[in-house]
Amino acid sequence: MTANVANSAGVGPEDLPRLEALVAQIVDEAKQQGASACEVGVSLNQGLSVNVRRGEVETLEFNRDQGFAITLYSGQRKGSASTSDTSPAAIKQAVEAALTIAKHASEDPCAGLADAALMAKDLPNLDLYHPWALGADQAIELAQNMEAAAFAVDTRLSNSDGASVNLYQGCRVYGNSHGFIGGYAGTRHSLSCVMIAEAQEAGERQMQRDYWYDVKRNASNLQAAEAIGRKAAERTLARLGARSVPTAQVPVLFAPEIASGVLGHFIAAISGGNLYRKSSFLEGALGQPVFPSWLSLDERPHLPGLLGSSSFDNDGLATRAQHFVKDGVLSSYLLSTYSGRKLGMPSTANAGGVHNLFVSHGNDDFAAMLKKLDRGLLVTELMGQGVNMVTGDYSRGAGGYWVENGQIQFPVQEVTIAGNLKDMFHNIVAIGNDLDLRGNVRTGSLLIDNMMLAGA
Repeated sequence: MTANVANSAGVGPEDLPRLEALVAQIVDEAKQQGASACEVGVSLNQGLSVNVRRGEVETLEFNRDQGFAITLYSGQRKGSASTSDTSPAAIKQAVEAALTIAKHASEDPCAGLADAALMAKDLPNLDLYHPWALGADQAIELAQNMEAAAFAVDTRLSNSDGASVNLYQGCRVYGNSHGFIGGYAGTRHSLSCVMIAEAQEAGERQMQRDYWYDVKRNASNLQAAEAIGRKAAERTLARLGARSVPTAQVPVLFAPEIASGVLGHFIAAISGGNLYRKSSFLEGALGQPVFPSWLSLDERPHLPGLLGSSSFDNDGLATRAQHFVKDGVLSSYLLSTYSGRKLGMPSTANAGGVHNLFVSHGNDDFAAMLKKLDRGLLVTELMGQGVNMVTGDYSRGAGGYWVENGQIQFPVQEVTIAGNLKDMFHNIVAIGNDLDLRGNVRTGSLLIDNMMLAGA
C-alpha cells in the first residue's frame, strides 16, 4: 500500500490544459442549451496525510479528487450543479440540471457574471507550486521523529495526540462565457505535533495539552520536524500548574497566532455578505476611524510563494494591492461582484476572501510587548464561539499566562475575556514585530488596553 501511495502520479501544471479545455467545453454546452451566461470552477487535488501517535501509525490517507461546479444564468435567474464525471453525457446532464434549476429560480437583479471588461488579463506566475517528493514511508518516519523529539524533552510528557505530516498539491481553473479562463497549480504542506503533559501540581494531578505546527507552499521552508516537536513539548510543559485568576479589568496581549483570528473578525465585519444582510457591527462605517491612526491593513495578492497569493478572484477579476484600513480609517469594504451589486458598489476583487492581509506594526519584539503589557493576561488559546457579528459583543474562553512587571508569572486557565470588538479595535495599543507567517493574515502580537477578565 505505501509503495502505491509513494508512486502515485502527481497533480500539477501539466494538468491545466486538460482542465481548461473541459471548462471551455462546459461553457460551450451551456450556450448551446440556451443559458444566457455561464461560469465554471474546477479543482483537481491530491494529498497524502500521515498521523503517528506514540510511535505507531494511526492514520495513513491518500486522496485524489476532481470536481466541477457549474453555475448557469437564464436572464437574472441562477442555477447550479456539480459533477466529477467529465464524459460528454455527464457534462450535458449537469448543464441540463443547472439550467432547469435556473429557469425555476426567482429573479435576482444582482445575479450574473462580473463585467467582461474587468476580467483578469495578465496572470503572473506567483511561484505557488512546489511538490514535495515524500513517499508514505518517509512521511511516517518524519512524523515519528517529530514526536520522538517532543517526548525526549521531559519525562512529564506522558502522552501524545499525534504528530502529523500533510502534503497537498492541486490545480484550480475558473472560466466563464465572457471568454475568460484562468488557472494555476499550487501546493501546501504542513507539519504539526500535539503533546500531553502530566504532573503533580499543588497536591493534584494535572494534565495539560498544547501544540505547534508549520505550513508552507514549499516544504524546504518548513521548520524542522524535530524543532516543531520540541516547541510543542515546551509549550505543553509551560502550561503545567495553570490556574484561574480573580475577575478584573486588565490589558490583554494576544499572541500572534491568536491575534490573526481577532483581526479575522474585522475582515468578516467588512465583508459584503454580512454588510448587505445587515448583520455586521461595521455597517455604515466606511470612511470612519475603526482603529488607532497608526494602524493600517492592506492586501498584497501578488507576492510570490505566499499561501494567500492569487492573480484572480472567484469571479475572474484581477486581484490588486489595496488598503482596507488606512491610518486607522476604514477605506474599503471587502466585496465580490454580487455583494458589491447588492450594496451599489464596485467589486474589490475579493470573491472568495482576502489575499495576504498585512497588518502594520511597530518595532517591539515579543519581550518588549510583554513589557508594554506590564500587568495583565497573555492569551495563547481561545475557546468557544462567543462573537456576535451584529453587535460586536465578544466573549471567549481563554488560556494563557499571567504577566506582572512585564514578566510571565504562571499559566492561566478557565477564564473568560469579554468586550466589544469596536472598542477592542479602537483600544489597540501596539502590534509587535513577532509576525506569524503561517496564514493569510500577517500580524504580530496584539495588545489591547482594557478588557474584562472573568475568573475565579
